[in-house]
Amino acid sequence: MATQDHAAAPAAQRRREALVIGASSLGTVFEWYDFYLYGLLATHISRHFFSGVNETTGFILALGAFAAGFAVRPFGALVFGRIGDLVGRKNTFLVTMAIMGLSTFAVGLLPSYATIGVAAPVILVALRLLQGLALGGEYGGAATYVAEHAPDHRRGLYTSFIQTTATLGLFAALLVVIGVRAIVGEQSFAAIGWRVPFLLSLLLLGVSVWIRLQLAESPVFLRMKAEGTTSKAPLTEAFARWGNVRLVLIALFGAAMGQAVVWYTGQFYALFFLEKMLKVDGATANVLMAVALALGTPFFVFFGWLSDRIGRKPILLAGCALACVSYFPLFAALTAAANPALARAQAVAPVTVVADPADCSFQFDPIGRTRFDAHSCDIAKSFLARNGVSYANRAAPAGTVAQVRVGATVLPVPDPARLAEPLRAAAVSDYQARLATALAAAGYPARAEGMNAPLVVAILWFMVLLVTMVYGPIAALLVELFPARIRYTAMSLPYHIGNGWFGGFLPTTAFAMVAATGNIYYGLWYPVVLAAVTLVLGLLFLPETFRRRIDG
Repeated sequence: MATQDHAAAPAAQRRREALVIGASSLGTVFEWYDFYLYGLLATHISRHFFSGVNETTGFILALGAFAAGFAVRPFGALVFGRIGDLVGRKNTFLVTMAIMGLSTFAVGLLPSYATIGVAAPVILVALRLLQGLALGGEYGGAATYVAEHAPDHRRGLYTSFIQTTATLGLFAALLVVIGVRAIVGEQSFAAIGWRVPFLLSLLLLGVSVWIRLQLAESPVFLRMKAEGTTSKAPLTEAFARWGNVRLVLIALFGAAMGQAVVWYTGQFYALFFLEKMLKVDGATANVLMAVALALGTPFFVFFGWLSDRIGRKPILLAGCALACVSYFPLFAALTAAANPALARAQAVAPVTVVADPADCSFQFDPIGRTRFDAHSCDIAKSFLARNGVSYANRAAPAGTVAQVRVGATVLPVPDPARLAEPLRAAAVSDYQARLATALAAAGYPARAEGMNAPLVVAILWFMVLLVTMVYGPIAALLVELFPARIRYTAMSLPYHIGNGWFGGFLPTTAFAMVAATGNIYYGLWYPVVLAAVTLVLGLLFLPETFRRRIDG
């Protein structure tokens, strides 16, 4: 009988561990599904909630509202991290889940700009802020909870399942969006069908809460509570003592910042780049990314497992290094594979704006009310930016009227200063028509043509592989960096500053950089520089943690 009990104990332990991993991961998948729906449907959200501005500005504002959810994630980490260290891991992430699911459901019911005016985007941003606060408390709780159940030699493997949840949530959102599009058709989807994925969140919320209710509290937290060693002031202890503050800064700049920009470049910016820069239709871009994610997701678990054997640090920093050296050639290859006609046109007939720099405005309009028609340079650049045409800049002497060169074709831009108001609009309209004709004659396509879909998937898969390298081991690393009594609070803040601010603002910042310079690849400098900074700081200051115990 004793032998049977002894044999049954490991089996029962494995079942408990499987429940912990499965319940924590599945619940977090649903939260990420909720959060990323907004990013996938940014084009439709732009059309319905920011319709009072031009298309390019509306899209950037929609990305800005997307980023707003990321902006408040560190505050959610502070609020819910403190609660998690004071009252427990389980109940805290039940609350965050409820906030996330209800906020997402409300987006599906929100009237559009055409119906309630400016109140629509204001309410939308408020809901995004609630989502960001909830997600700020969710990740740290799930990662801490799983890690505190894991055996020491399998912590990287067990927490890597939590790391798959962001990608699986994105993958689930892609599948739902693709499915609804296929069922209702593109026209109906654009009109009202885009709301369905948001409304489904109510069902997912019910399932997620039921699953999480099956869990018991973390054994590490229960032990601390029984011994009276839980922190009475986790915020003060985590952020007012230099030893802990130093670890927070190392975790942020030597790990989370680089991980974040690699993650958002590989899984979000690449998707937006396909759609906005390379003119791939949204449904096709979603399918291509879904296939790449399906092929890449198992590597989160692989790199988590590998980090239990060789360490967290070398894998994470190797991913940052590969991103630094590969992003520019990868996105150039993506252009050639997804829209070869565009790649040929850029090579054979590059577009150059020759103008007095003093006459060229920054081509980004955050409130959508600026008219870029005061100078000839502005007229040219606003048209090119609006149509996603990549161009180079060449300075001309002061007072020179701008011209656009499309290969060997030169098109002088009308000078607004020399035209009376009644004639200006007609001259600008005529010029834009001639420029559009010249671009079409040079081979610039209105939409993606001649795509090599397998090659596009291969390129996207490699970018996802880099994501798995930096993201697979980071939960275990962050858990191991901090003492148990302040772990939820201390690990959540650097993670969410890195992912919420440096990562979450990446699409908005990168597209603004593209709009300002005209170069569709210029936005890549943002992730490349930040990943390089993390690589250097991580090599110098980030400790290896994979052999540490975490129950103290």
